[in-house]
Amino acid sequence: MIDRDLVIHLARFARVLRARGVGVGLSDEADAVAALTLVDLGDRDEVRLALLIALKIRPRDRAAFDELFARLWASRDASLAEDRTRVEASPRPDGRAAPPRLAWGPSAEAERARRDSAPETETIGYSPEALLRRKPFDECSERELAEMESLLARLALRLATRRSRRLVPTRGRGLVDLRRSFRRAVGTRGEFVSLARRARAVDEPRLVVLCDTSGSMDQHTRFLLAFILSLKRTAKRTEVFAFNTSLTRLTPWVSVGKIPQTLARLAANVPDWSGGTRIGECLAAFVERYADELVTPHTVVVILSDGLDRGETAPLVEAMRALRAKARRVIWLNPLLGDPRYRPEARGMAAALPYVDCFAPAHNLESLERLIALVAN
Repeated sequence: MIDRDLVIHLARFARVLRARGVGVGLSDEADAVAALTLVDLGDRDEVRLALLIALKIRPRDRAAFDELFARLWASRDASLAEDRTRVEASPRPDGRAAPPRLAWGPSAEAERARRDSAPETETIGYSPEALLRRKPFDECSERELAEMESLLARLALRLATRRSRRLVPTRGRGLVDLRRSFRRAVGTRGEFVSLARRARAVDEPRLVVLCDTSGSMDQHTRFLLAFILSLKRTAKRTEVFAFNTSLTRLTPWVSVGKIPQTLARLAANVPDWSGGTRIGECLAAFVERYADELVTPHTVVVILSDGLDRGETAPLVEAMRALRAKARRVIWLNPLLGDPRYRPEARGMAAALPYVDCFAPAHNLESLERLIALVAN
């Protein structure tokens, strides 16, 4: 399993590189996370070379990269030194010293300075990021969407780089593969010159996401699509559709530009954006036109909708039955489910539920984080 702190600190490092004009994309960050799982994180040269290759640093950006990497490593060493002092002062109950944690990010001194300079009114243990993760989308402002952009990208990166249970050959660290090791030894007269190893593969999800852009979803659509756009850039095997009174395939429209500009373009070009909704007819159109091509036993279908349907329920039932038969899982994320008073009694939602493997809320960032576990199962 990829360490969450490692992903966070790598995202910060990539953001600093971009601020210096170094072109680093989300797919490069995903490659870097995968690369760091294959090297010794305590070896400065191995880590530097892995990042240099995975982030695709160009020769003209090498000086800036080396300068920022040196700062990153210096802050790591400072944090490790403080951890050793703390560990030696507080041995474990069995008398042995606990190993120091690997710290990537600000040094302990810098972190203390940040805490000391924080306003007294700030609640202990509740960072602005934590508050933003728990804030309902329908209470967020346009400014907060910009603040959420990096969190959405980080969440998408975690989903796209999760480890599967499948073991594959690796040249780096991993479990010893005895069978391949013995096979190698045949060519060296029985001498084990090197051991073959296996590691858990990065299991890029196969997703089809259908997002409701009708008027009743207006307060949530912008944030949900921002997450989907971030996910599409990282997980290449993601197909994105919008539906309201008709179905629109968004995958060809997703670009590497800024999320707000992309959302504005979508809102201007998707028919009947913020209008009515016919969920059943739209899902039936998806099944008829795209399901044979895009939905396989390895695909997870994610529907983002409040289930408020103006159309007939019969097409919805038939479409959901067909999706359930083809897909690995069908997940329905409903923003209204974040309200404890909500009951799925609308006829569209009630008709779809028997064919849904997982029914979950999607009203804030914290609820979207659970999608990682839902897709993995």
